[in-house]
Amino acid sequence: MTKTTKVAYVFPGQGSQFPGMGRELYNNFTSSRAIFQQADEVLKFPLSRLCFEGPEEELRLTINAQPALVTVSFAYLKAISEITGTNKLPPPAFMAGHSLGEYTALAAADVIDFTTVVYLARERGRLMHEAGLRIPGGMAAIIGLDEILLNEVCKSTDTWITNFNCPGQLTISGARENLTEAMGLAKAKGAARVVPLQVSGSFHSPLMQTAMEGLAQIIAKLTFRDPKVPIIANTTAQPLTHGEQISTELTTQLLNGVQWQRSIEFMISNGVSTFAEVGPGKVLTGLIKRINRNANILNISDVLAVKNLEGS
Repeated sequence: MTKTTKVAYVFPGQGSQFPGMGRELYNNFTSSRAIFQQADEVLKFPLSRLCFEGPEEELRLTINAQPALVTVSFAYLKAISEITGTNKLPPPAFMAGHSLGEYTALAAADVIDFTTVVYLARERGRLMHEAGLRIPGGMAAIIGLDEILLNEVCKSTDTWITNFNCPGQLTISGARENLTEAMGLAKAKGAARVVPLQVSGSFHSPLMQTAMEGLAQIIAKLTFRDPKVPIIANTTAQPLTHGEQISTELTTQLLNGVQWQRSIEFMISNGVSTFAEVGPGKVLTGLIKRINRNANILNISDVLAVKNLEGS
């Protein structure tokens, strides 16, 4: 990779977690080990053990999955810096995170420090889980249905399109009974597949109102620095460049859809040719390839991928 290559770092969201994630980072990189230790201290329970050992059903809980993913993704970022130094990789032109991944971007862009970010992620997960208990709901991926037709489905079932992931892949959210109706109607209108997601509520929809109100109270006590690298906002697919924009984005994000396809297209239109997915799994790698098959993607989701950067 040349120093003139324009790179964006992207960070995965909930759903990418799995037991065992981060264990090799902890064992191989001093900087990563420090991140896990900080998370354990801030949250006052052994999050690192939950990442490394599970059980899966506990790790999958929203209140645990969110701080766990932020921690592991940021630990990967620290490992990259440790092994490559500051001059081996081109600095990112943009950063973006899918839903929860936006919180990792906050730490990566030095908007707030990691310990504050992992605390915020834990509180976000708790508030979203509690909102889901008040109004039981969920999410479903809708594959192969036109957005116009899916909008019609949502309007007739009181549900919402909540993730605009890539061509042919959208997700919807809603109260449990409404979501079931919407899934059936989407299939009837020609969706190739309808896949319920393993989440505990109707995320990114108006049913997260109580979570948004709780998060706003926490955020009001914080000060956000201007990002060192522009962060592409989930809700608008436009750059966040000033600290005062951040609090609005984080609260608005809970009630509105993730504009992932538009975010990637914006970065490409502004010269990005290489995306580095930093964190567990390959979800974003797959989505970006479907958005633009010519994009170059580095998937940095294991220790070998980190070590391979040493000679870049």
